[in-house]
Amino acid sequence: MSALFAPTLKENPAEAEVISHSLMLRAGMIRQLSSGIYNILPLGLRSLEKIMNIVRRELNRADGQELLLPALQPGELWKETGRWEIYGPELIRFQDRRERDFCLGPTHEEVITDIARKEIRSYRQLPLLLYQIQTKFRDEIRPRFGVMRSREFIMKDLYSFDRDYEGLQVSYQKMYNAYSKIFSSFGLEYIAARADSGVIGGDISHEFLIIASSGEEKVMRCPKCLATSTQEVNDCPKCHADMEEKRGIEVGHIFQLGTKYSESMKAYFVDQDGKEKPLIMGCYGIGIGRTMAAAIEANHDENGIKWPWNIAPYEIIVIPVKLKNQASIELAKSISQQLVYEEYEAIWDDRDVSAGYKFKEADLIGFPIQVIVGEKALKNSILEIKIRSNGKRIECTREQLISVIKKIKEELVILQE
Repeated sequence: MSALFAPTLKENPAEAEVISHSLMLRAGMIRQLSSGIYNILPLGLRSLEKIMNIVRRELNRADGQELLLPALQPGELWKETGRWEIYGPELIRFQDRRERDFCLGPTHEEVITDIARKEIRSYRQLPLLLYQIQTKFRDEIRPRFGVMRSREFIMKDLYSFDRDYEGLQVSYQKMYNAYSKIFSSFGLEYIAARADSGVIGGDISHEFLIIASSGEEKVMRCPKCLATSTQEVNDCPKCHADMEEKRGIEVGHIFQLGTKYSESMKAYFVDQDGKEKPLIMGCYGIGIGRTMAAAIEANHDENGIKWPWNIAPYEIIVIPVKLKNQASIELAKSISQQLVYEEYEAIWDDRDVSAGYKFKEADLIGFPIQVIVGEKALKNSILEIKIRSNGKRIECTREQLISVIKKIKEELVILQE
């Protein structure tokens, strides 16, 4: 811990409007550079990387192929689709030294469609699912809630290309299923709701929301048939039951675009019958930083963050209670090394501060497991284990430690699924 760059704060920052913003600042995960622009510090990046790796794993399993598109986009592409005029002031526009229009991409439908119209010639190349995880830019009129609504943010966007609407349904369902696996793997309670397509366009769309009492979005859900929709859509369920209201934070959105972009940008392919037809498209987004913030909104208490196992910056912290005692120090270090050898992400608190301070910081940062090396460890080789999510405490011997932690991990990860 003495070598970890995690500048924690004792007090709640005055600028923080929501708990996730406050806790990310206090736990040393982020620092503000300017309005709506944040530095991501090591603990924050570790969590983001885990979220991204889970996203990659499930998208790759669902036949997605990763690429990387430029953040800098020529204005001509946006003029082809008409979005240069209609997108609004959130689009960050400027001119280069030759007075050509450019923008910083808030999304990449135009860029990916430009690739498709140049490279996809035949139905034999379809279906195709391409995705990226990349920085986006939106000049929000009022950036707020920390990384929840910022001007620069990390997003995963995937685009599907099919020869017909039947193929689009297959791709859309494939992504719907992948999203369900992704959010389950995060260890977060989520719902998928029928939603409005907004400026992205298209006919059918669903939002994926993390259930949190602080959520901005109201979702209506039927307790009988489980029909779910956002307030803007508010579809009536077929069973005519009274809808329940839930609050959630939007972290993902999937759209059936159809030919909105392929028609306007002339992205055609030759079908099996020899005729030229427009590509049928879908697009699918996940806010990476927003997911991290939503996870904190849904998992915290008055003491700090309660990370789900799979997206915690570190899994285990080993805390020696008496740092003046050399035997205690050696034991804590040895336990930490053993945990790392067993492929757990462990860190030990070697700082010359009080035990109370260490416990407070461990709760604040939200390590799923705390291994406490106290008097009993030195006298009887008895360690205390604290589970952050439920506050349970377990005692075990040094020899039992790995098997006990393995069991705790299995229980925590099962709970997530």
